[in-house]
Amino acid sequence: METVVIKDKVEEVLDSLRPFLKADGGDVELVEIVDDTVRLRLLGACSNCSMSNMTMKAGIEEGIKKAIPEIRQVIAID
Repeated sequence: METVVIKDKVEEVLDSLRPFLKADGGDVELVEIVDDTVRLRLLGACSNCSMSNMTMKAGIEEGIKKAIPEIRQVIAID
């Protein structure tokens, strides 16, 4: 799949999850996509929340992988 198409699909998934993150005072930003890895930055309350790892793995990563099977890993960066 073309990188631009993958980026658009990742943004679609993030847009669907943002209302939940924003309800808790947080947000997420797409930093880059390298090969089969998506790198995100958690913002606001999500950046230092004790549940952020669970949010990343169980929520964001699962949603992205389900929508885009080519993605193998989603990681949070500072």
